[in-house]
Amino acid sequence: MVGTKQPQLKVPTVVDNPDGWGPPDGPAFLENQLQNVPYAPFSKGEKLGRVADWTRNFNARPNPRGQEYSVFDFAFDEADEESFRLVDGKPPPKPKFGPRWRFQQQRQLPQRKDEEVEAKKREQEKERQRRDRFYHQNRNTMQRREAAVFKSSVDIQPEWTMLDQIPFTTFTKLSYGVGEPEDLVLCGALEYYDKTYDRVTPKSERRLERFKNRNFFKVTTTDDPVIRRLASEDKATVFATDTILATLMCAPRSVYSWDIVVQRVGNKLFFDKRDGSQLDLLSVNETSQEPLPEAKEDINSAHSLSVEAAYINQNFSQQVLVRDGNKVEFQEPNPFASEGEEVASVAYRYRRWKLDEDTLLVARCEVHSVMDARGQTQFLTLNALNEFDPKFAGVDWRQKLETQRGAVLATELKNNANKLAKWTAQALLASADVMKLGYVSRIHPRDHYNHVILSVQGYKPREFAMQINLNTSNMWGIVKSIVDLCLKLNEGKYVFVKDPSKPQVRIYEVPNDAFENDYVEEPLPEEEQVPPPAEEETATKVDEEKDVDADV
Repeated sequence: MVGTKQPQLKVPTVVDNPDGWGPPDGPAFLENQLQNVPYAPFSKGEKLGRVADWTRNFNARPNPRGQEYSVFDFAFDEADEESFRLVDGKPPPKPKFGPRWRFQQQRQLPQRKDEEVEAKKREQEKERQRRDRFYHQNRNTMQRREAAVFKSSVDIQPEWTMLDQIPFTTFTKLSYGVGEPEDLVLCGALEYYDKTYDRVTPKSERRLERFKNRNFFKVTTTDDPVIRRLASEDKATVFATDTILATLMCAPRSVYSWDIVVQRVGNKLFFDKRDGSQLDLLSVNETSQEPLPEAKEDINSAHSLSVEAAYINQNFSQQVLVRDGNKVEFQEPNPFASEGEEVASVAYRYRRWKLDEDTLLVARCEVHSVMDARGQTQFLTLNALNEFDPKFAGVDWRQKLETQRGAVLATELKNNANKLAKWTAQALLASADVMKLGYVSRIHPRDHYNHVILSVQGYKPREFAMQINLNTSNMWGIVKSIVDLCLKLNEGKYVFVKDPSKPQVRIYEVPNDAFENDYVEEPLPEEEQVPPPAEEETATKVDEEKDVDADV
């Protein structure tokens, strides 16, 4: 600028070294060239500052020593050291996840003493509540279920006489073998099974249709015209249906109360069910540990679910058919259908078993469909399991059916052991080749009118019986012991009633007009009911039955 003296740059003398690299040797060079270069001796363990700082503002602060600042300053600066950060490209070490590591980490958390005490108290309270829930669930669940749904299936009347009571423990010890049955009469017509339903998955679910125009028949033994004809022809001594026989065969697995009417006419026995009996419905979650709602009008009560399950089974058994008019017809038409009436696909096989030299048993057995497999015609039974609320079962079918089908079936075997055993027993009685189990669920847990089919699985009855631990010898042992007991009774009418709160069945002698249309039932007060026999008498009768079974 004008009037200002400009600083001059002094270029130092550069000494050339013709003999090699670097500065020349000699004291002249050291005195003339390196006398103004600062030098600070240091060791390898000392920290270094900046080698040269050209950004330093020399006028910002005075030098306390009165010396001039230089760009070549090797003094160590603490402030510069704190601003220094090492950039490391290595990933941080991974923590060792696990219960022990989490425990150690939690212990290392800085907490005040009062917070630690409060946290320990909360953990102890949670642990105590968990133990209480587990204790009450195992000790009082059955008591709560009895109070909710365990009521007698029939009201005990004052004029009824209790003859005996049989604990289920005696049933589990029985065993008896029977030969192959023979078919006496085949009635009805069967439609073919639609194999496309074997490929249904929760992602390709099918809406459950309603078949209001097809009639389903639940006719008891003595109202069956074919059984009456066979009885008049003296074809057997004992007559029943597959539903009644399956109820007796699987009695040790039952929890809910049920009743069967036995009529002794001459030398013949007829096992019947009452009109509107519980045998016409299907139990739901009968053997589950979780109690169902008590209110009968609740859609998830035991009665409501039984009606819903029966409705689902009827519609499912007709929807999985081809329904193209092609049928397999048998020698006689449906014995319960009127002319021109549209009936469901069902065939009745009236089969006879030889219990002993003097006792023959005839039962009406049902099959629901047929299919061709490797050039052979196979008989099928069709049944459906229904999901009403995943919270009760603990398993969501829509999430588990594809990946964990075994877990879903295991849960159903735990919650519906009696129902699945009865279906298997009926398939064995009818000599069905395959039993199809459908998985049907509500569209919404609170909508009990609309359902979808999530999957269909097929099983061979004998293999499935082994899987659920259903012993056919024990099944026939139970039937044989009950038949022998009833044949010793006088002519008349009797009722087998499963005790609503104990694993036992009671036998009552009832009037001949019991359960007729003009028969009025009045419940008998609890204190006026006939007390059961003494324990000594019951034990004596059980021992006598065991001796008879051993002789057989």
